[in-house]
Amino acid sequence: MTTAPHPDWIVPDWPAPAGVRACMTTRAGGLSQGPWAGLNLGLRCDDDPAAVAENRARLERCLPQPPKWLAQVHGSTVVDADTLDGLPQADASVARQPGTVCAIQVADCLPVLFTDRAGSCVAAAHAGWRGLAGGVLASTIARMGVAPADLLAWIGPGIGPAAFEVGDDVLQAFCNDHPENRAAFQALHPGKWLCDLPALARKALRRSGVGQVYGGRWCTYSDPQRFYSYRRDRITGRMAAVIWKAAMNDE
Repeated sequence: MTTAPHPDWIVPDWPAPAGVRACMTTRAGGLSQGPWAGLNLGLRCDDDPAAVAENRARLERCLPQPPKWLAQVHGSTVVDADTLDGLPQADASVARQPGTVCAIQVADCLPVLFTDRAGSCVAAAHAGWRGLAGGVLASTIARMGVAPADLLAWIGPGIGPAAFEVGDDVLQAFCNDHPENRAAFQALHPGKWLCDLPALARKALRRSGVGQVYGGRWCTYSDPQRFYSYRRDRITGRMAAVIWKAAMNDE
């Protein structure tokens, strides 16, 4: 028997099948103190390990199984969460078995969750600018093995377009092969741009054939009470986005 998510956590508002469950944690509901105050789930943030362990236990009580965590490296590798053992270097996972929990950690990068209309599979991807430019969303979609037109995607909280200042290298990474991405960049001054990461994620999803895209309206940087933000604070915690298929008796 699982407990209900904390009322401040975000449950995706999307037309997912009834058997698909998902949520995104916030800072609410945890034991961490200081710059990590709240529900820090990151083990590599220099927080008190005992506090992080209890924070993770609180999340696990809302889930059918412990999450299949990843060692995220801002790449495009996708793994099979159903058979996952250990902590692989990857930035996305796919699950087809009921109860397997795909999970990613974020603190400005975008979490992107997937399912299909039939609820046959679910996936979670970590989409910072490097992973997004490197094709992590297309790789996740390909690994799911479902017609892209049958997929739904939800973009969770990440750094917003008014806060994400980047250099020419990021502009070129997105626009050299896809000039249409230029619309997601606003010039600040020579060599500096404001980057709309959710818009770039939507463009990448649509190029891959995913037309049903939801979310993408929260800015982690501008809401310090609710969200961790690495760009804002540097020393900070991590939130998690999780998704799974419920067992038949849990639907």
